[in-house]
Amino acid sequence: MKKRLIKLFTPERIFRGACDVILVNFSFILAFLTYVTWTLLITKNPQLDTLNLLKQNINYYLDSFVSLTLISLCVFSRCGFYTHSRTYQSRFKALVILQAISLSYLVFGFLIYVVDIHRSFPRSVILLGWCYTLFLVLLSRLWSTIWKKVASAEAKAQPHSDPKSILVIGGAGYIGSALLPKLLKEGYAVRLLDIFIYGDEPIKEFLTHPQLKVIRADFRQVDKVVEAIKGVGTVIHLGAIVGDPACSINEELTIDVNLMATRMIAEVCKGFGVERFIFASTCSVYGASDEILDEKSKLNPISLYAKTKIACERVLLQLADDQFNPVILRFSTIYGLSGRTRFDLVVNLLTAKACFDKKITLFDGEQWRPFLHVDDAANSILLSLKAPLESVNKQIFNVGSDTHNYTLAQVAEIIKQHAPEAEIVEMGKNADRRNYRVDFTKLQKTLNFNPKWTLKAGIEQVIEAITKGEVIHYGEEKFDNAKFLRNQGESILSHVTNNLTIKDMLNNVA
Repeated sequence: MKKRLIKLFTPERIFRGACDVILVNFSFILAFLTYVTWTLLITKNPQLDTLNLLKQNINYYLDSFVSLTLISLCVFSRCGFYTHSRTYQSRFKALVILQAISLSYLVFGFLIYVVDIHRSFPRSVILLGWCYTLFLVLLSRLWSTIWKKVASAEAKAQPHSDPKSILVIGGAGYIGSALLPKLLKEGYAVRLLDIFIYGDEPIKEFLTHPQLKVIRADFRQVDKVVEAIKGVGTVIHLGAIVGDPACSINEELTIDVNLMATRMIAEVCKGFGVERFIFASTCSVYGASDEILDEKSKLNPISLYAKTKIACERVLLQLADDQFNPVILRFSTIYGLSGRTRFDLVVNLLTAKACFDKKITLFDGEQWRPFLHVDDAANSILLSLKAPLESVNKQIFNVGSDTHNYTLAQVAEIIKQHAPEAEIVEMGKNADRRNYRVDFTKLQKTLNFNPKWTLKAGIEQVIEAITKGEVIHYGEEKFDNAKFLRNQGESILSHVTNNLTIKDMLNNVA
């Protein structure tokens, strides 16, 4: 119950509620002032007592503002103003605001006249208050749309982007911390936009690099995105809430971070003339299938994480034109060590369990997965960055290798070969129903991609790190996206949100 209240009354929601209280009451006061001014200056009734009229209307306000404020806050909350419901964030946002304010004043009017609180209460004040409140709330809620138009107009006056200047969004994460040193070594000027939710330890040794500019901010902040994008030729978008368990903790937050922010970023990139946009997707979009799947295969998402990635892919391809060229990389299940290592991924997790617990707990070992080392994932991004634009623009690539499709039971056996003292423990069926083998022919032919790492070498890398004492407690929350998000990350990410207008595309994801 306590945690639920903390989630409900976040500082951001309290702030937005307080702003609405100010807007509603300012509009209400303005309505009274308009009414009094009209009565005194327009009607010019000589029998009116100005002082008594002012006192009477001040009393009306003092007697009724609490009721209007409470009614408005309740209605606004139910309409998703503070929880950011899908309807509220859809293209019908303005209509939702109109309905909420209209309902608030209808209920208020009902109390005033039907319940007989103030029979003499001026009716025009309610109408004027409704108009003023509607105008001010709409203006405050649609600021990001106005900002994007301003940013787009400003972008037309910007000089051409530098092809050697790159923005990496989410560059301090699992893949980003493996990619960053490669980009710097290649001589790129790198801007890194990241909120550093896991701290700056993953890229600490590069923070003072002369070719790196760090922007510490949430990538849902439009102004920070605009600041980061100006002048860059390529944007690599790795930022997201990653993994099925982490995404299921707060679905509204997941949609906000993974989907809505991606559309905003892409629109800003397009406005500023960013030529190449590399987007990190996932092979989880295939869900469950007994076939070998390529980029044209039917998608069958069984998690919110996969659905948001599919929706992002569709948004990017819809925005694509001759100047804006998205490249979509569907990564296999990643393993191995990077600056920010994870132990909530199957290969790393089972290897750690074999070393620490002497048990390899296996759920539904017949499920298939394609696997990819995090270093090879970074290399695939580098290849798509260097490739001729005409060969990769508007293309989707499965990232991995045909030789790296394994069942989970096969993974467990390879781990046991390197940790023979560990016991494989069959745990039965798993809640995770994913099962897919993937074809990577397109990536190999187009970009000549061949992974440098084998699953065996990746397992050895993890074991070596554990043996050296570089990993003491694999169960720490910093190694687990869902655990960290549940305990710390959710409150951090909930502090910053964007009011973005977007279609409710998730309902259309097959």
